[in-house]
Amino acid sequence: MHAITIPEPGGPEALVWDEVPDPVPGEGEVLVEVVASAVNRADLLQRQGFYKPPPGASSYPGLECSGRIAAVGPGVSGWAVGDEVCALLAGGGYAEKVVVPAGQLLPVPEGVDLKQAAALPEVVCTVWSNVFMISHLRPGETLLVHGGSSGIGTMAIQLAKAVGAKVAVTAGTKEKLDYCAELGADILVNYREQDFVAEVKQATDGAGADVILDNMGAKYLDRNVQTLAVNGRLAVIGLQGGAKGELNLGALLNKRAAITATSLRARPLAEKAAVVAAVREHVWPLLTAGHVRPIVDRELPMAEAAEAHRVLEASDHIGKVLLVAP
Repeated sequence: MHAITIPEPGGPEALVWDEVPDPVPGEGEVLVEVVASAVNRADLLQRQGFYKPPPGASSYPGLECSGRIAAVGPGVSGWAVGDEVCALLAGGGYAEKVVVPAGQLLPVPEGVDLKQAAALPEVVCTVWSNVFMISHLRPGETLLVHGGSSGIGTMAIQLAKAVGAKVAVTAGTKEKLDYCAELGADILVNYREQDFVAEVKQATDGAGADVILDNMGAKYLDRNVQTLAVNGRLAVIGLQGGAKGELNLGALLNKRAAITATSLRARPLAEKAAVVAAVREHVWPLLTAGHVRPIVDRELPMAEAAEAHRVLEASDHIGKVLLVAP
């Protein structure tokens, strides 16, 4: 088969479409013939040499895919050759075939195109686990999403609105904010021109955000705490603004607030399977009913992964960038 390899860390040109050995499914695994994968910020970090795959994971980038089951390993039940699936991966999505633990498989939702289903697993599992399983967003509460036009952001807006929450977003252009509004966002903040602390406070009559989904880390830490409502929950899922910041514990204590920081990739298989099962139970019906949909900016041939990485680094996209296998 062919896959995107990274012989040496570097810029987008470090990604090489090369012939590699076919993977073989082991106990509890299936082999998926990949139709499409999607690009995530973590892939850019891996390409640069800053985010190594966890032990035992594929060395090829790609944290999600869609495709058809080509083989079923021993100990797997409930799945058969030919089933159309999408999958949460620890790596290996930028390839024509990938081995997947059975607990990380999802059926392609009814009404969703097989290719576009590749845009779902990573973002849906990230949003559902952080916003709902950990932060327990409830109807009537306010969710603040940084990077509202990203893959994560566009999914977070839709899921929060589906459960009856109010949504605030930050983004850097009017076009991106307008798109967030089309998806249902109620409070729109241009972070280049406005202070999200003041804007969210004003829009919530001084209460603040009950849950914040943050991809920035250190850069926004203090202002996120300022923005939290009493009993608020800050979920950190990215470090685009740095890893080390100063935390005002007094402010956190006065608000009886909580901060969590999570990633999906290195979690034990059982934890990932639990997240995937919860997503199938709670989110898949919303997709089937058309209340939630994957947001795809563009599709590119998988061999052109370098161009896809350039698109993500330029941050001009809205939603997900897909890589389509030959």
